[in-house]
Amino acid sequence: MRDVTAPRLSSIEPFEDASAGPAVRGFLHRPAGPPRRGLVLTHGAGSDCEAPLLLAVADAFARAGFTVLRCDLPFRHARAVGPPSPAGAARDRAGLRRAVSALQSLVRGRVSLGGHSYGGRQASILLAEEPALAEALLLLAYPLHPPRRPDQWRTGHFPALRTSALFVHGSRDPFGSLRELGEARRLIPARTVLVPVDGAGHDLARGRIPVTPVVEAFRGLFPD
Repeated sequence: MRDVTAPRLSSIEPFEDASAGPAVRGFLHRPAGPPRRGLVLTHGAGSDCEAPLLLAVADAFARAGFTVLRCDLPFRHARAVGPPSPAGAARDRAGLRRAVSALQSLVRGRVSLGGHSYGGRQASILLAEEPALAEALLLLAYPLHPPRRPDQWRTGHFPALRTSALFVHGSRDPFGSLRELGEARRLIPARTVLVPVDGAGHDLARGRIPVTPVVEAFRGLFPD
């Protein structure tokens, strides 16, 4: 997602906060100048915080002045490979809550929350339950339903979601079409914006897409 010809304007450092459970582990992307806002970013069910998509997105947002905490969900702490268990979803959300708290101690401005696929879904459920936790929501390839199962929608919490959200979605995503996403967005009472990615699937081309429209659209969610 980043322009690899541009100079890197951010620094990356390992991050860990085990002062309370669940522990927060990942990498902190610091902007070159004073941080204006923070963003917690997490991964999908089949990857971790080292995913190319997250690396590209985190770097792009750090270039735009965000301090980005790119972190693993608790299920990935327990095992290096394999999908999460439905029984562990609440703990994954607790991990995101802890990550937001950890990042809030490092930035003066508000913190937003986002993730790819499963990570974005858990972030959205968390903010439907606790709308004051984060300023905005970044949903990369939100998994509307399992592939080839369009009747099993994962949008039951959308009517309770009162946090402004940016959806970034590929036109060939088997977890939900752009048309279906349009229907789902109407369930959300908060402001939502869509950045469609023509030709991309659920992995959003592993980050090899123009990121400028994503950053600009996300910054447009804020009142100032």
